[in-house]
Amino acid sequence: MITISTDDALYSNIKSLPHNEVGVLLGTSKYSRQGGVNDHYRLRLNAALTLYQAGKIDYILISGDNATRYYDEPSTIRRDLLKLGVPPERIYRDYAGFRTLDSVLRAHHVFDLENFTIISQAPHNQRALYIARNHDIDAIAFNAGEGEASDLTNKTREILARVLAVMEVHLLNKGPKFLGPQIEIGVTPPT
Repeated sequence: MITISTDDALYSNIKSLPHNEVGVLLGTSKYSRQGGVNDHYRLRLNAALTLYQAGKIDYILISGDNATRYYDEPSTIRRDLLKLGVPPERIYRDYAGFRTLDSVLRAHHVFDLENFTIISQAPHNQRALYIARNHDIDAIAFNAGEGEASDLTNKTREILARVLAVMEVHLLNKGPKFLGPQIEIGVTPPT
């Protein structure tokens, strides 16, 4: 159901991707459980940079977990995007993107985005788009690439996350954990 209902809004070819002012870069851990840089992390950063440089997005909203002072996805990703040459005034951080549902709904409600481009891997993008569409948000998604084959843990996690997304959208009417004051990208100074 999630795959079929979101297929028309997924893009892998940058040339066919429409422009949106903001790309919502979904957070992930920089390091893998096996050690070294997480392939999904590297691919998402490269995709965001490519979209920015190609003029497909004007700003990057990094949405991720900031649960402890030792684990801060938005700040880690921001540092790496700055090293890649993205100007600081083009990067915003959402520290309360604890889950995909939070990231998508906060982009709409807190950052006042009616439409945006989600940046992640294809299965994650499909789930994020499903959440967006069922909340009347006009989002599209750019697939950052899968990298090396995902392990069984990642595949199992995605299946369970999809079941939870369907339940939250249709049965539980779940919202984000936190909302907060509105931030207008391009007007409010970057967070």
